[in-house]
Amino acid sequence: MAAHFDVAVVGLGAMGSAAVAHLAFRGVKVIGIDAYYPAHALSSSHGDSRLIRLGYFEDPSYVPLLLRAYVNWRALEARLREDILTITGVLQIGKPDSKIVSGTRESCNVHDLPLETLGPDEMRRRFPVFSLDEDEVALLDPQGGYLRPKAAVMGYLKLAAADGAALHFGEKVTAIEPGDNGVTVVSATGRYTAAKVIVATGSWIGELVPALRDHAVPIKQVVAWYQPTDGFVTQPQRMPVFIRDEGDNGSFFGFPAIGVDGVKVGRHAHFREPIDPNQPNPAVNERDTNLLDSFIRHRLPAAAGLRVRSTTCRYTMLPSEDFLLDLLPGDRRIVVASPCSGHGFKFTSVVGEILADLALDGGTDLPIDAFSFEAMERFSRPA
Repeated sequence: MAAHFDVAVVGLGAMGSAAVAHLAFRGVKVIGIDAYYPAHALSSSHGDSRLIRLGYFEDPSYVPLLLRAYVNWRALEARLREDILTITGVLQIGKPDSKIVSGTRESCNVHDLPLETLGPDEMRRRFPVFSLDEDEVALLDPQGGYLRPKAAVMGYLKLAAADGAALHFGEKVTAIEPGDNGVTVVSATGRYTAAKVIVATGSWIGELVPALRDHAVPIKQVVAWYQPTDGFVTQPQRMPVFIRDEGDNGSFFGFPAIGVDGVKVGRHAHFREPIDPNQPNPAVNERDTNLLDSFIRHRLPAAAGLRVRSTTCRYTMLPSEDFLLDLLPGDRRIVVASPCSGHGFKFTSVVGEILADLALDGGTDLPIDAFSFEAMERFSRPA
């Protein structure tokens, strides 16, 4: 006979781990199941750093969720007695009419967020690691910084277990079967029934949610670390986290020297190469490293020393590059969480709360209308 739970969470990466922790904290009988082990390298939520910012250039509608996310991150730190979020400020750099600069300014204006505009001369004086063209500006979001993803995921799982959640690792879910008496989660080794199920399986989401097979595309992402030629100007107190708009060449992001490997850089969505989520991440190749080497030499020359490490991970993208957080059309007992299109980790703490709300109440007071199946289909539909 299958064990029964109030909620089953399938996938224990960033969003799933936060959801199971929020549910357990509320006293819900919850099970979390993952095919791998915590913070594994095939996920999108491992490693040493993820960017967080309030001046959200993508759309001002994200900002209320970010404000809640900051509150939840600090609550997580308080329970763990561990640092997860570090404030360095975030610089958003580009031409004044670029999407990153104009969008950041719009979000800050709409939500009355602090923002400082720096020209090339001021940047050279205050943050000399950065090289700006004379027609570029940098917007300093003083409340931005970085998160520690592995610590966050492990922390949520630790709290979930302490609050009574059942956690199963190394157990791949092969089917989700709705029935008259609940939803059955079938794995390679067991069967579990639940009143509600949250599916948060990242790049594997299409396997369990057929409606996403043609929409959620896993792609290869590459980041690299460099030992700086000037270790003084690349310290976190002198080098904020940054995003840079390179026009037709896309957008790049980077972090100061927060670990032994040095300065980390990457390009958002890299070359947008689709991957098979059931195969190992593709190896870093010369084309990948040439892209990042060229960028850091041009834009952060004081950081462009020896490249000491590079690695691949994965994004799972919707065509709109938004999130999907919604009840499954046709069965409101199933909550779908993913994909997060390469910019979701910073929202983990609030997404966990949202998923718990959706599973328990069928809705949430937090603003997620833009992240629905309807919105996804509307965006994907030919004009």
